[in-house]
Amino acid sequence: MKRLILMRHAKSDWSAGTADANRPLNARGRRSAEAMGQWLRDMGHIPDEILCSSATRTRETLDLLALKAPTSYRKSLYLADSQTMLSALHGASGDCVLMLGHNPGVGQCAHMLVSQEPEHERFDDYPTCATLVAEFDIEKWEDLLPGSGAPLGFAVGRDLTD
Repeated sequence: MKRLILMRHAKSDWSAGTADANRPLNARGRRSAEAMGQWLRDMGHIPDEILCSSATRTRETLDLLALKAPTSYRKSLYLADSQTMLSALHGASGDCVLMLGHNPGVGQCAHMLVSQEPEHERFDDYPTCATLVAEFDIEKWEDLLPGSGAPLGFAVGRDLTD
């Protein structure tokens, strides 16, 4: 069995006046990322490998999750589409992989991978800090197929901070 934690970065600060890839998180985003890290720990979903976009907001989100595992920061995951994300997963080696990226790719990837959607009103729009945990009955990530994931949990930052 393999487990995927598929997360969109937390809320970023549009007022920073920086290039998109360098945009930091805002205060709400920082609170959401910390809360999401606690939710993952409470649920026992601890990654042993992390694939993260190289953007500032994804790196900050990851830091605030306070989850430690070997991490690969990838420029290819910055604004990646679902096929690029799937290709990255095919090369993963961990049993529980956290992939941290951006919409629309993260949301599209989540929809593509699960056999049924989690019962949550925000799954379709996959807002900032949205996180899907899904399990796959495979031995190697290269065997991952669309529609083969069983959702184990889904949460968004606002669920955990409001």
